[in-house]
Amino acid sequence: MPINENNLVKKKKRALEIIAELKKLFPKARIALNYSNNWEFLAAVILSAQCTDKKVNEVTEKLFKKYKFLDDYAAANIKEFEQDIKSTGFYHNKAKNILASAKIVKEKFNGKIPRTMEEILILPGVARKTANVVLGNAYGVVEGIAVDTHVRRLSRLLGLTKEFNPGKIEKDLMIIIPRKEWFNFTYLLIDYGRKYCPARKHDHSDCPLNKFYI
Repeated sequence: MPINENNLVKKKKRALEIIAELKKLFPKARIALNYSNNWEFLAAVILSAQCTDKKVNEVTEKLFKKYKFLDDYAAANIKEFEQDIKSTGFYHNKAKNILASAKIVKEKFNGKIPRTMEEILILPGVARKTANVVLGNAYGVVEGIAVDTHVRRLSRLLGLTKEFNPGKIEKDLMIIIPRKEWFNFTYLLIDYGRKYCPARKHDHSDCPLNKFYI
């Protein structure tokens, strides 16, 4: 089906207007996870799936003191590690993925987190959202737009996409948002969702961007 050029121009204009408003609200939007190196960052992002950043930061404050180096993760006992991260939810899978990723990073990538989308997607527990977050924050490598639950919900509400699937949402957003805005867009929407427009039912009349809502 051919793209309607007129609709595309309108959507691009809409996206730019929304981004401009978001930047006024959140001039310093950034990821809320705490970490001190790229490996810790990857582990924290994996832990953040279906979990709040606040809870992840509580867990990693102890975790990163207990497991100081990549080798500590590669040699960790999985049952013990599960208990260390249990409160983040889905801890069986998260523990398995983090410890398996530690071994792969150590053996295949000489202890360094991969710098390309193709390579980082090899790691267990890393899909495009996690890959976009890690590559962008760790290396300034921007291959796409990280679509988390806030981005998914608010992109639809703001009329930037009609899709439900995160992969399709990302493709829609990449067409209408300038590449230089891809990285920041995720954190602008996350901050907006947290402060003004959460998923729970609320009065949208108090939302600063409600004029864009559909």
